[in-house]
Amino acid sequence: MLKIITASLLALILGGCMVGPDYRRPAVETPTSWRFEEKETQDLVNTAWWEQFNDPVLNELIDIAIRQNRDIKIAAARVEEFRGRYTVARAPLFPQIAAGAAPGRERASELAAAPLLDTQNPASLYQPAFSASWEIDLWGKLRRGTEAAHANLLSSEEGRRSVILSLVSSVTAAYVNLRDLDRQLEIARNTTKSREETYKIFVLRFQGGLISDLELYQVKSLYEQALATIPVIEKAIAQQEDALNVLLGRNPGAVKRGNSIEQLNLPAIPEGLPSALLERRPDIRQAEQDLVSANAQIGVARAMYFPDISLTGMFGWESTKLSNLFTGPARMWSWTVPVAQPIFTAGAIAGQVKIAGAVRDQALLQYRNVIQNAFRDMEDALADQRHTTEQFEAQVRQVETLRHYVKVARLRYDNGYTSYIEVLDAERSLFDAELSFAQTQGVLRQALINIYKAMGGGWVVAAEKVSMKPL
Repeated sequence: MLKIITASLLALILGGCMVGPDYRRPAVETPTSWRFEEKETQDLVNTAWWEQFNDPVLNELIDIAIRQNRDIKIAAARVEEFRGRYTVARAPLFPQIAAGAAPGRERASELAAAPLLDTQNPASLYQPAFSASWEIDLWGKLRRGTEAAHANLLSSEEGRRSVILSLVSSVTAAYVNLRDLDRQLEIARNTTKSREETYKIFVLRFQGGLISDLELYQVKSLYEQALATIPVIEKAIAQQEDALNVLLGRNPGAVKRGNSIEQLNLPAIPEGLPSALLERRPDIRQAEQDLVSANAQIGVARAMYFPDISLTGMFGWESTKLSNLFTGPARMWSWTVPVAQPIFTAGAIAGQVKIAGAVRDQALLQYRNVIQNAFRDMEDALADQRHTTEQFEAQVRQVETLRHYVKVARLRYDNGYTSYIEVLDAERSLFDAELSFAQTQGVLRQALINIYKAMGGGWVVAAEKVSMKPL
């Protein structure tokens, strides 16, 4: 008989309906192609793209960051939190069984209104029992809640992947910027040293009465200009090292260097259609799981309109003598099917349904907003790479032209055809152009980093596995 009842209940539950809307991915308008496309591209979006820079030190720093970064550890702990929440939400789908015992001793009043029977007073009482309860999920409230909890778990996992994506991009960008600043410092020091030597020569000429104090001060001003740039760049280097160490999960300090900015290879540009971002970007997948969870919560709220039906039971023994505890006469049992139907809630349930619908609408708008921002990130990165490449090529020609200009200006000055002002102007222009060129080298590599960051990719999953391994 018990088997028949159990089978009937299972059939009723499995065949029961789930109120609330089933999730369907909303339609999203995606561009058919990117505005900027390269003629020769490679599908490198699923590989460890930073290795294309061909710098072992950079690879080492990224490996340290993935293993030690605090934000990744926080995101990992958040995943475990939602894994636990999912287990809690899923548990009521199954019968809840408990066991207990209540041994004790009591004495009844002999002067009470009810006369004492011919029993021992005081008397011992032994009462071991098993209890069970099971909420019958006819309307899908528990299943919708489990669906929401599972979506929240997946969302937290995508959140961890978003942290890894951002971290790898940030470490690579910070390292490139550090090597860029190192190159600028090298230019500033070399220029300062050259101008210092020139200034010393002009001091001797001034002391010998060969030049005026005007020319001397002009040379000195140029020397001081280059000298003043050194502490500015050194400060930026120290701050960049500190920022990079934070990403690495370390205290501030010096950072190991590898290849120079010129030796850092330019990664190839990955290919892909705009629609691929829906599957490659963890932030988009996270936003979709948030939408799945919000959609399921509508079902949880609507199920509150229907009766709550549970099956509870108890089986045990009760006796005043331990020797008779597990005998037939001491046996006791009970079972009930409590049903609770809300009749008047002053609009509380309607309010919960309205809240769930509004939260779902917010999640839907946020999902579409994240997708649009992803498309914008990719277009911006491609535009940045295209125009920075054009700028870089123009600056290569500009630096070469200014170096020739400096040579000609010095030759004209040495032969008495012009004043030293022309040389000063040429050297000032060359110094500014070299610094700008060094910066553009970094900006070009930053643009390629942003392309890979905007594309997402399967490499994030591989990096996630590395983050969970001990050092």
